This record gives sequence, structure tokens and C-alpha cells, in this order.
Amino acid sequence: HETQNMLVSQLLRGPRLPLGGCALIRDMRRLCSAAHVSPPVLFERKGGVAVLTLNRPTVLNAMTEEMGWAVAATVATLQTDTSLRGLVITGAGKAFSAGGDLEWLLKRHADEPHRNAVIMRNFYSLFLSVRQLDVPIIAAINGAAIGAGLCFALACDMRVASPKAKLGVTFVGLGLSPGMAATHFLPAIVGPQVATRMLLTGEVLTAEQALADGLIMSVEEDPLAAALQLATRMASQAPLASRLCLRSLRMKQDRDLDIALWREADAQSQSYASPQLVEGVKALQEKREPQWPQ
Repeated sequence: HETQNMLVSQLLRGPRLPLGGCALIRDMRRLCSAAHVSPPVLFERKGGVAVLTLNRPTVLNAMTEEMGWAVAATVATLQTDTSLRGLVITGAGKAFSAGGDLEWLLKRHADEPHRNAVIMRNFYSLFLSVRQLDVPIIAAINGAAIGAGLCFALACDMRVASPKAKLGVTFVGLGLSPGMAATHFLPAIVGPQVATRMLLTGEVLTAEQALADGLIMSVEEDPLAAALQLATRMASQAPLASRLCLRSLRMKQDRDLDIALWREADAQSQSYASPQLVEGVKALQEKREPQWPQ
């Protein structure tokens, strides 16, 4: 817990994770091995490009704090790797990520709003830590990217998707205000009108619709292969110039990001306290239309 607290503190303060993340990821792998369970995140290298795979396929890679810690710890390890030139993020199985774990969301309903605001802000930081890497990040969306799962993809520099992909920010349909920088990155990528439409209807787009709206860069039969090909091409360019260019791009993209994240965390903490959150989650689990309490 002491190492985890140090990581969150560093994530909220500055652009670099402490080296404690390296020890944390080793501990996670050791514990998973001893318990005979798969780690929540897989990692491999393809030359100068790293591939990070969300690895909870039986629950469509639903996002948990444990998965977030694994992402942040992997970032900490990669920050010491001077040969890294690119990162591709994808999901195991048939989904990229279906968003936040529903049982974890219900636990937030039982917690206090002032605690939930901090918990959610820390939760965002774990996944968004990938933006601390000075290399281009490409999301290879192999299937459903919903809610926070799509937000994780939005935090990447580029996105390619499978023809079978489904993409949506469905927070309000759960009785939950959007989080994970949804209200920051989505309008910047697709424009304020499309972002407002997506956020307030909770619509789920096909890959072709997402391409037409500018949400993704291309539709690919094999999004992982396409992402790796693009990342490898970028890795062949001058390293210093590439890093400086990327820093300039992100400097503009990240302006006021921290303000947006705290605002979203506060809004979600208020949503968690509402009975509408419980009804939204139960309706989804029971595959019925929600009956919103007033």
C-alpha cells in the first residue's frame, strides 16, 4: 500500500512515475503466478514498439483498480527504457474494454462522496499515466470500447479499429456522469456537437460511423497489425525530433486536463450517491430499460 500511495502521489504531481513501479509490477506478476491467475495486463516488445494488452477477457476487459495499477507500473518500467519508440494498446479476447467493472461501481455507491472524488481522480491517473511516455501511443480497438474503455483509447494519440468494433461513452445510461477525461478529449477529437450528442445519448457507434465522425483514424481487419505497422514506421524517424514534436502536440491537448479530471471526479462522486446509479447498473445487468427514480 505504501508503494501504491507513492505512485498515486507522483501521478498527481508530475510527468514521471517513480521507479517503485518496476518493483510493483514484478510483485503483481509474482502474486498472479503463485495464485495461478492471469495478470490484468500483458506486455511484450516488438522491436522498438511495446504492446500492452488489457487482460480480463472473460469480463470484456472491464477496468479495475488492479488493472490500473498494472498499467501504471508498466509505464514506470517503460520510462526507464531508452530504446522504446512506440506503444500499442489493445484488448485480449473479443473486446478492447467494456469500461468500468460494474461491481466496483456499485461499491462506490456505498462509499462517501468526498472519498469517491479522490478515488476516481486516482483511478483516472493510473490509466492516463500512459501519456507520460514520450512515444506515440496507438489504440488497436479490436472489439467493444465502451465508457471508460473508450476513454482510455481517447487518451491515445491515434486509434484504429476492427470492423466489428463498437464504440460509445455510455455513462449517462448508467446514471453516471462521464469520467476518465471523456469531457476533455472527446470534444477535442470529434468536435463539441458530436461529443455532446455521444455523451448525452449514450449511443454506441459502429466502426464505420466512428470513422465518419473522426473518432478513429481507420477501419482495419487486423487493427493490431495495422497499429504495429504504423508505430514501426514512426519509430524509423529521428528520435529526438519525434519526441519534441509529440511533446508540443500533447502540451496543447493536455491544457486544462487536470481541471477537467477533478471536475469529472467530483461529478461522478455525486452520481455514485444517487439511487439512479444503482438503477442504471441493475437495469444493464438485467438487460432491461431503466426506471429512473427521482
